[in-house]
Amino acid sequence: MMPENRLLRMDNVGLVVESLDKAISFFAEIGLELEGRTIIEGKWAGRVTGLDGQRVEIAMMVTPDGHSRLEISQFLAPPVISDHRAAPVNALGYLRVMFTVEDIDELLSRLSKHGTQLLGEVVEYENTYRLCYIRGPEGILIGLAEPLNHS
Repeated sequence: MMPENRLLRMDNVGLVVESLDKAISFFAEIGLELEGRTIIEGKWAGRVTGLDGQRVEIAMMVTPDGHSRLEISQFLAPPVISDHRAAPVNALGYLRVMFTVEDIDELLSRLSKHGTQLLGEVVEYENTYRLCYIRGPEGILIGLAEPLNHS
């Protein structure tokens, strides 16, 4: 039996950062495009998030196919009170965002300019993908997957 209220789509994944400019530059290097940037504030915003006096600058970035979005937020107020960026990959809660790319090695070379750190190593999974995890700006955990097209 189908539920009456069906899911339409996943709209975006949200990340909170200290430097919006650095995060935009990093995700643009991966291949996302900046769709827009604005300040969100006002009573309505605080009512949605439960943060009174909220003032946050956001950037919406979109994948080249237009189907997936990443909302990157830098809180101007209230002050940030918790930091999960250094959490290990087995921590509860947010884990990572995974991107499918054409050439992991080439991308890792470009991302090194952004201070990216490779966790572990690039590995091949069942003759299907090359995979790795990296720490991006501010320690954000990112997964990269390169499909292997064996003839």
